[in-house]
Amino acid sequence: MVKRTIDVLSAGSALVLLSPLLLLLALLLRVVEGKPVFYVQERVGRGGGTFEILKFRSMRAGSPGPLFTGEDDPRITRVGAILRKTKLDEIPQLWNVLRGSMSLVGPRPEVPYYVAKWPTASRRISLSVRPGITDPASWLLIDEGALLANQARPNTYYEEVLIPFKCCMYVKYAETATTATDMAILFGTLARLMGLHAVSNKARQRIIERLGAESCIHEFEKRS
Repeated sequence: MVKRTIDVLSAGSALVLLSPLLLLLALLLRVVEGKPVFYVQERVGRGGGTFEILKFRSMRAGSPGPLFTGEDDPRITRVGAILRKTKLDEIPQLWNVLRGSMSLVGPRPEVPYYVAKWPTASRRISLSVRPGITDPASWLLIDEGALLANQARPNTYYEEVLIPFKCCMYVKYAETATTATDMAILFGTLARLMGLHAVSNKARQRIIERLGAESCIHEFEKRS
């Protein structure tokens, strides 16, 4: 109840405060890239039900390709590259938070295709909480696009390295997270986006210890 109250108050306030920026970005996309301004995709939410996640469109409309996106993906538009680099494309998800399909902090929502590949136990635990705009895994993999772009076989790397790491972190979060942990994750994510690497790295270590996620990091480094 406390988490949901924080989500509603924070998302509602942020949408009001950021409305000029949202309007500016929407107009920029409409003028430079054309329609549609928003990108809507089916994702798996709490309890295994699906919902439509909302983002500013950063790729060419209707372009076929893999479900994951490297930073060198030819589908990414000029404006989209900037939006993805700064994570501004994620801001519309505040609407998902306000509606209750997402939370500010929680496991990142995945498409059904990849959720089906999660281990059964991991899927059950991870989907016991609302998915979020940020979480420990996405914070640690904030440069995921660049990481995938450097792989000879990005699809294999995503399925055999990134998915197991994300699942491990999702489970640790779902089992141990508290309001204090959520605040620390939000703080660390913002610090990383602002380029405050020393602050972000210090917060990163504290979060890993709080979640007991050292084994996830160790296994990820070994697989990488």
